[in-house]
Amino acid sequence: MTNRIRTALLGTALAGLAATSTMAEEWRLNNFLPETRPETAQIEQFADEVNTALADRDFKLTVYSGGSLGLKNTDLLRVLPRGAVEMSLMWSNYLGRDAPALSSVFVQGAISTVDELKAVLPVAQEIYEEEYTDWGVTTVGFVAIPTLSVSVFCRDEPIQTLEDLKGVKLRVWAREQVETFTKLGVAAQIIPQEETYVALKTGVVDCALYPALYASTISLQEVTNYASFLYPMASAPYTLGVATDTWESTDPEIQTAITTAADALWEHTNQYDKDAEAEMAAREKLGEMGVTWGEDFPEEDRAQFMEAVSETWQMLAEEAGGNAMDYRARVLEALGR
Repeated sequence: MTNRIRTALLGTALAGLAATSTMAEEWRLNNFLPETRPETAQIEQFADEVNTALADRDFKLTVYSGGSLGLKNTDLLRVLPRGAVEMSLMWSNYLGRDAPALSSVFVQGAISTVDELKAVLPVAQEIYEEEYTDWGVTTVGFVAIPTLSVSVFCRDEPIQTLEDLKGVKLRVWAREQVETFTKLGVAAQIIPQEETYVALKTGVVDCALYPALYASTISLQEVTNYASFLYPMASAPYTLGVATDTWESTDPEIQTAITTAADALWEHTNQYDKDAEAEMAAREKLGEMGVTWGEDFPEEDRAQFMEAVSETWQMLAEEAGGNAMDYRARVLEALGR
């Protein structure tokens, strides 16, 4: 081999190393929410703020929405610590298979007012940080969910009482809802939001539990004709998680940019004064698109539903064991119950 060839090969190798060393570092943020959800726009704003703060660091945070990375919500405690993705949105109610104690923090329907939500959020955030740490996930931020009004959307006929609901197949999104409706004699099954449209269209279910505020984001107005309000719901916040090993090896400047933007994201989303107005606007919009809005479920039905929710909460905590009873007790104390 001539010196000229050796020199050329060495130059090529050095150029390759230089290109690798200057290549931008990309973090992927797994966002299971559809692109049409308002939270997705807020998460994208969060990523933009991180990227702006680190513009001179060749670092980029990219949001992948709607499950486009192929990660299942129920698997996140398994795959995130292993590096399947650098950052992910997480919701405790989807993670009960692997961390059953998380289901005893916020049970769907157990917390129904803004005052109750504000009282319990600091405690819930502490619990989530503790629990995720045990799974090798560091909490870097939270995303608040609006207080919601959950309604029953039906395809073929209006359903406005629990008695009528006993005669249909109902879609829900969490196990505690299955347990609650089972106590009420209603056949409920978990169907992911991305499968709900097809399930209604093909008759797998007759009705779906869903907030009016988000119904149009999965085109429920195309496969249902009737809706009635059942119960108010304050939800557990979403968590932004990073594998602890990844986080601890991350440059402090990048950590600061992420947590600063995450604090701003929480500030933007932790607002509830316009939730009722947004709910009524959503109902009006759905009405214009063909959904007939019926009478609310009767007060006595809603009281019966809330009693079943309370029983489910107690049952799930006892069943989960471990920290579950402690988590429930801490939440109840914050609620003054």
